[in-house]
Amino acid sequence: MENSESVLSADSGLETQEIISLNKFVILSILSFCLYPFWWTYKAWRFFRDEHNLEVMPAARTLFSIIFLYSLFNKILLFAKNNGYTKSYPSSLLHAVAVIIGLLGYLPVPYFLISILGFTAFIPPFLALNFAKINDPGVTTIERTSFNTRQIVVMILGGLLWVLNLWAILAISFLG
Repeated sequence: MENSESVLSADSGLETQEIISLNKFVILSILSFCLYPFWWTYKAWRFFRDEHNLEVMPAARTLFSIIFLYSLFNKILLFAKNNGYTKSYPSSLLHAVAVIIGLLGYLPVPYFLISILGFTAFIPPFLALNFAKINDPGVTTIERTSFNTRQIVVMILGGLLWVLNLWAILAISFLG
């Protein structure tokens, strides 16, 4: 199968957008130790750069997402509402939750694992952006029904890291 990231929409010149299900987003987020939402953030910024001709650097905005996540969540909600999305979410609260839960990663073993739940702050914007992309007549989407090779690699490596981490936590717990 052709790599959809390089396929351009015939109508707009915009790349065909891959849509994954919420379940896949959650699985990839957990198995990647909450790194997948950063990849999703990068892809969202890149989409808005290309779709709206914004002069932004997606990688920099992702790297400094503690600053730019609020504006991304707002941008997604506005885009979604312009495409018929009827739900809403508080961007400032979701941004604060993402930052606070991320900081919980500095807690001692095993409490740092709470930070894995940081992806939950991304769920409403994730759903809104999927809805908007699917319902925007200028955006060509394909729904990825299976995991691609990169995602499978992330899941395998993440699964191995989870096993090692849990083993280390158990070893620390029993050895004191």
